[in-house]
Amino acid sequence: MPTGLFEVKCPCCEATLKIDPGTRAVIAHTVPVKPPPIEDLAAAVLKLKGEPGRREDAFQKSVAAEKVHGKVLEKKFDELFRQAKEKPDFSKPVRDIDLD
Repeated sequence: MPTGLFEVKCPCCEATLKIDPGTRAVIAHTVPVKPPPIEDLAAAVLKLKGEPGRREDAFQKSVAAEKVHGKVLEKKFDELFRQAKEKPDFSKPVRDIDLD
């Protein structure tokens, strides 16, 4: 067996573990330095103050998209209705069971 310690990085917490192969025990570990969740408090406050405006913009975009969507569906319906009037095909489709 190798006599030196070997290092393994933990997949969960990203800590570095030093393991002794003879005893199969963790001899030492180092926890990685995590950055603070908020780097600049003033920037975070400005971001939060801008949220109502962004929500209103997103709402207005969704309202406009819904209005356009309704017009598109109306045009599709009118086109299919026109095609149905030009070429009425009221014959019943043939099913597999009807062929017996």
